[in-house]
Parts: sequence; structure tokens; C-alpha cells
Amino acid sequence: MFYYLFSYLEQLNVPGARLFQYISFRSGLAFVVALLFATWIGKRIIAKLQFLQIGETIRDLDLEGQKAKKGTPTMGGIIILLSIIIPCLLFGQLHNVYMLLMLITTIWLGALGFLDDYIKVFKKNKDGLRGRFKIIGQVSIGLIVGLVLYFSPQAVIVENINSYTDATTNIEVVEYADQAHSSTKTTIPFVKNHNADYAGLFNWAGKYKYQLSWAFFVLMVIFIVTAVSNGANLTDGLDGLAAGSSAIQGMALGILAYLSSNVNYAGYLNIMFIPNAGELVIYAAAFMGATIGFLWFNAHPAQVFMGDTGSLALGGIIAVFAIAIHKELLLPILSGIFLVENLSVMLQTSYFKYTKKKTGVGKRIFKMAPLHHHYQKPAGFNDALIQSPRMPMPESRITIRFWIVGIILAALTIITLKIR
Repeated sequence: MFYYLFSYLEQLNVPGARLFQYISFRSGLAFVVALLFATWIGKRIIAKLQFLQIGETIRDLDLEGQKAKKGTPTMGGIIILLSIIIPCLLFGQLHNVYMLLMLITTIWLGALGFLDDYIKVFKKNKDGLRGRFKIIGQVSIGLIVGLVLYFSPQAVIVENINSYTDATTNIEVVEYADQAHSSTKTTIPFVKNHNADYAGLFNWAGKYKYQLSWAFFVLMVIFIVTAVSNGANLTDGLDGLAAGSSAIQGMALGILAYLSSNVNYAGYLNIMFIPNAGELVIYAAAFMGATIGFLWFNAHPAQVFMGDTGSLALGGIIAVFAIAIHKELLLPILSGIFLVENLSVMLQTSYFKYTKKKTGVGKRIFKMAPLHHHYQKPAGFNDALIQSPRMPMPESRITIRFWIVGIILAALTIITLKIR
């Protein structure tokens, strides 16, 4: 909105109007506005949730401080979603395909999570939205993302096709293709030109390999969105854990989007150049501001929980953002916290079923899953294979240590682009 207003004012030679042409300026404004708006609207939304008696139902897991959380307002993810959308509308280019795609993803997955929370809270159905409807929602956003990236003339890349070291300056020079094109190529670390093409999996299909590669790409989108969404949902079990982890990942994705959309930085890192992706930096700034602003109320002891309205949306947003900048194969590193939380539940469940079938008595790997709850239990709590640490950790310490690990993983994600 302001972008178009100041573009018009620039034509009238109004001093200072050109500032809105700079991504760094608009992203800074988006971050500040998102953070301030989240703290302003948060009080009002929390008061409304309390008035409507929309409180969290707590399962008795015999965890320290757990019972005190009963009745804490939930569905606070609304605060995050509004705080992302409004700054993007104010400072973003609304004709940019990547900005539109991220706004659609935010609203779509936010609505999916909201329905899940609504059924749990108002319909008193602890199972929430039926699994098949969640799958339909996730498949639909996968189709939208895949088709937009395939058909939109804005969603293109300029491929880094070759690199060599200049004999005179001893500086690496990266050569790019002459034309931009839509592509199923993605960035992969530790290889020479950092590129991998899904179409390479279908060389056997001859002239149909590109059609098959896009079909496979859509399936990848669906899988990644589902996995990261579920990971964020499982991570949302301690005060501030999911919001803080998401903010860290959002920062890293914003940096990757900025590097990928600038041909000079892309050339330095020898990664594909993605024209028009600079607007994603504004979205990432709003995302960080919204999640950090939400922490004002969600930090221990939490005044509000994000619920599935927030967690499903945050995970899906991170996934689609990474896909839009062709960096989805870096998610196992960047979203390592979400991945480990997912794996801890899968391993715990599988091992319990296996041992119960073999011996008649189910055994566990962790004292409790998801992993963050493992650290809240003392040694000897059950017959788990892993009993360390011996003493339970305070909730705030677990959260901060997970954040620190998340920061390390974010740094490693960016560093991998120089390792080849």
C-alpha cells in the first residue's frame, strides 16, 4: 500500500519518497511495525480470549508447572498471523508473486489451524479437525505452490552454469545463463555449483521427464509442508519454544532470500539468482517481528498459547518460504529442531510397539516424547533407554537451550553455501 503511494510521490519528486524503493528500508519498517503491532493487538486479543473463556485443556503429564497452565488462553496464533499480514500489506509489493504466495499460505494454513482449534475448544472434541480434512488442506496448498511456481512468469531462476578462478585476480567468477526460466532445480550443499534438478530423477521418461518432475515437485511440497507443520506443532509444548525457534529460522530464510535475489551476492556464493525474490525479505522481517512480538506474551510463564492456529501456520510458512527460494533441501539443517521433535515421537512410538510385540511389554527410548518433555523428567521415571539428564531441567532453561541450538543450525545452514 505505502509502496505504491510513495512510488507515486516519487514521480512528483517529493523528497525522501525514493526510500520505499529500497528493500532494506521497507523490511526494517515491516519488522518494527509487526513487533509493535503484535504487542499492541496482543493485549486486546488475550482479553477477548479470556472473556470468551477460550482456555487450553491440559493433559496430566505430571510435569512441573503443568497444572498452572490450565485455562491459559489459546488460539493466540491469531496475533502472529495478523502481525505478519498487516505489515506485508503496508510495505510489500502486492503484485509480486512471491509476496502473494506467502500471504495466501499464511491465510490458508492459519485458517486450517484455526478450524482445528475451533473444533477442540468450542466443539469440545480433543481430536480437532479430522485427519482427511487436514490432508486436503495441505495437499491444496501444495498444489497452489507447485502450480504458481510452474506457471507464473515471475517465478523464475537464472542458473549458475559455470565457475572458474580468474588467473589475474585469483577471484572466483560465476557465469550465469542468459535467460531466466521456471525450474525444478534446487540448492543443495556440498557440491560444486550447489544445484540439483528433480528432473534428473526422470531421465528414463524421455520427453515427459519435465512433466513428471513437476508432479514430483508438488508431492515434495506437500510432504515438506506437512512435515515442517507437524514439527512446529510438536515443538509447541513449552512456553516460547515454537515462537522463538520460528523467529530464528525466519531470520535465516530472510538472509537466504536477500542473498539469492542479489546477483552479486548470489555470484559470490555460487548459487542460483532468483529475480523478484527480494520481496520475501519484507515478509521474513514481518515474520520475525510477529513471532518476537508474540514472545512478549508467550515467554515463560505464558499469558497465551498459539495453538494450532499458530503452530501449523508457522511450520507451513517456513516450508513454503524455503521452497519459493529453492532452498528446501536445506530444511533438515535449518529446521533441525522441528525434525528432531518429529523423529523423537516417531522413534518412541515405533520402539514401544516393537518391544511390546516382541516381549509383551512396551519400552521407551526417551523418558517422554516429544524430546523437550524428556528433559523435564528425572532419571528413573520409566524404563527408558536414555536416562540422561539425571535431574529435570526448568522449562525456561530447556527453551533457551533449544533456541541456542536453533541459532547454531541457522548459522550452519548459511555456512554450507560456501562449502563445496
